[in-house]
Amino acid sequence: MTNEFEQQPFTVDEFVDNPDPRCPCVLLLDVSGSMRGEPLRQLNEGLRVFKDELSADSLAARRVEIAVVTFGPVTVVTDFVTADQYEPTDLVAQGDTPMGAAIERALDLIDARKQQYKTSGVQYYRPWVFLITDGGPTDYWQNAASRIKAKEAEKGLSFFAVGVEGARFDILSQISVRAPLKLKELRFRDLFVWLSSSLSRVSQSQVGEQVAMDNPAAPNGWAAV
Repeated sequence: MTNEFEQQPFTVDEFVDNPDPRCPCVLLLDVSGSMRGEPLRQLNEGLRVFKDELSADSLAARRVEIAVVTFGPVTVVTDFVTADQYEPTDLVAQGDTPMGAAIERALDLIDARKQQYKTSGVQYYRPWVFLITDGGPTDYWQNAASRIKAKEAEKGLSFFAVGVEGARFDILSQISVRAPLKLKELRFRDLFVWLSSSLSRVSQSQVGEQVAMDNPAAPNGWAAV
């Protein structure tokens, strides 16, 4: 049964109306009980900023596709939609932290979406998966880590992990090929401005081209390593 907040995926007809190459990004968001209060309020505000920033770039609005998976429990809040169609919903804190299952759900979504691109003859940039958590997994996560490493090795995606205060960086460093980043204070707004800017740069490039990103861990950045 479809979750009441879940947006329905596009059909192949979308590619007739918009044949631009796609830049898919899955936001993997921890909404467990420990995120209740100010952390979740700031995260929800960050998502609205993310939408506004991407929508202000006409090319990114057509090319960047957003999916949102929350945990726990694992819920596909938004299946892939272009940025101009994305509508953030206010997330509510609940449950524990089934991070492993959430990652695997995100990877399955990407695999299915890439197959749709191929079937429709639409080019696509390397997908991004962007994980934000303030804890550690309460389920089996090792298979998810293995899948990420395999897909990174074949350049099938780029996985980023961001830890809020309290995150299990020792585990995140085993899941992510890239060193996990620590969010300074609750600077979700700055994080999502950086993410939207980075995805906009990718969407303006040629598919397969290397694109330089601003360092989020620079002295004035939103992250620390």
